[in-house]
Amino acid sequence: MTQIQRNPTRSVRIGQMQIGAQHPIAVQSMAATRTQDIQATLRQIKVIGEAGADIIRIAVDSRKDVEALGEIAGHTDIPLSVDLQENYRLVQHVAPHVQKVRYNPGHLYHHEKKKSIRDKVSFIAEEAEKNNCALRVGVNCGSVDPDKVGLFPAEDSISPMLVSALEHCQLLDDLGFTNYCVSLKDSDPDNVIEANRRFASERPDVPLHLGVTEAGMPPEGIIKTRIAFEQLITAGIGDTLRVSLTLPFDDKGEEIRVGRQILDDIYSGRFRSVPKLLDAGLNIISCPSCSRVENEAFIELAHKVREVTEYAKSHAITIAVMGCRVNGPGETDDADLGLWCAPNFVNLKRGPETIGQFGYDEVLNILRQEVDRIIAA
Repeated sequence: MTQIQRNPTRSVRIGQMQIGAQHPIAVQSMAATRTQDIQATLRQIKVIGEAGADIIRIAVDSRKDVEALGEIAGHTDIPLSVDLQENYRLVQHVAPHVQKVRYNPGHLYHHEKKKSIRDKVSFIAEEAEKNNCALRVGVNCGSVDPDKVGLFPAEDSISPMLVSALEHCQLLDDLGFTNYCVSLKDSDPDNVIEANRRFASERPDVPLHLGVTEAGMPPEGIIKTRIAFEQLITAGIGDTLRVSLTLPFDDKGEEIRVGRQILDDIYSGRFRSVPKLLDAGLNIISCPSCSRVENEAFIELAHKVREVTEYAKSHAITIAVMGCRVNGPGETDDADLGLWCAPNFVNLKRGPETIGQFGYDEVLNILRQEVDRIIAA
């Protein structure tokens, strides 16, 4: 058994469970079904729960989602977390039903732009405190606070994330709210490692939620995630984790099983070498199947993208396949080619430039032409 000295993170209560240095590393996942489809979401929670989830996250983006959440919460004992997405004011309606709320600092600019960030964070913290909810400050590489991005060179994607996370920790601390954890996620495992190491050195007291966002499909997505988790957890960094894979909805429990297997391997001293192919060649990133996906055809599309671009695997090309309007626009900008999936069409992009909107049945041919153009350049 590998002996790991955990960072001295404080305990954070999430319902009847706790995370932090004095508690086992928790494993969680996110429901992929539409929250308003109550029966489908309850089945999804059952699948993820039976796989051994400690926490399950649900997306809420409207009052109808809130109404559904109220009924869903009454049918499970597993701690629930809600992703606020862009409307921070929904916290007052969701907090009574869940044990944890995640907000993204980069999304606080979308509503009430004249209101200060401090006032918005204060509102979230007050509602969390009132309802005994934990908070997660969820900083994501594709939706960083725009004011922070402008402070650093374009090639430095980590410092804006770090500064944003530290600022929100200070905001919450100043408000007297300490029942929170932080996540700093990127689709590149090396960036995840560096961002979390730097944060842990600045704030060793704050529990960290680990994850490689848009890790993609198995087995590549598992390999990317394992790289980050092995490096961080062996350094004592990490108090809860999520494996984010592009999977059919009925297979979401696999994220929990993979997460627990990685933890078991780390603590048993079983480490995997990093395949060289991850450092060069074709890199396909795709977001996890979750309730924000606006067309389930996105999952099949992601797999087809991998199939039709197999011939380009020796070329250093990054293709991003995103399933929703929350992550799609921003998180395809840094890819050579990006597919942002809307309900009835796919936005195809070349870096930040939009090539056009195409049907799900026609976009693959256009994508292949773009790949050929990059190879020929």
